[in-house]
Amino acid sequence: MAKRAYNIPNMLTYGRILAVPLIVLCFFLEGRMQASDFARWTAFALFAIASITDFLDGYLARIWAQTSNIGKMLDPIADKLLISSILLLVAADGTIAGWPLWAAIIILCREILVSGLREYLADLKVSVPVTQIAKWKTTVQMLALGFLLAGPAGEKVLPYTIEIGTVLLWIAAVLTIYTGYDYFRAGLKHVVDE
Repeated sequence: MAKRAYNIPNMLTYGRILAVPLIVLCFFLEGRMQASDFARWTAFALFAIASITDFLDGYLARIWAQTSNIGKMLDPIADKLLISSILLLVAADGTIAGWPLWAAIIILCREILVSGLREYLADLKVSVPVTQIAKWKTTVQMLALGFLLAGPAGEKVLPYTIEIGTVLLWIAAVLTIYTGYDYFRAGLKHVVDE
């Protein structure tokens, strides 16, 4: 049992969870450091590594037959911690403001609602599989957050970095609404039947 908890796929998930406070620390240091670009790029690098582990942990667990209950539980939690903390950070520091905040709110609301629905359905022993479009939604979200994390530092390398991130964030929000509707349509059948 303990051996399964410490397999490589689960270690990657734990690493993704640990990346969250480190990314937050980068933003905390950004305002206090002369080289704030360094803090931004460090946060971006940590996020990029964490995003790669999001793909790798599930892939490796499947090909090595190392799926575990703790991995199934922690993987979506790690994703939601990473996404929600970065959305809050880029909103708090003003990277996104005004209308783009609505895209962030849509994404956060969907993540919370789907988590609640999944938890309820798990009690009923009903599984809601992840669809291909939900995987695309996650990919677009990760790309958007990467651009927004780079933010002003990224603008010096690639003009319109923040604008690209904002457009991707809106695309992710639209996909979020679509996939959220899909999950609720599938899940509410079981809720109403009860």
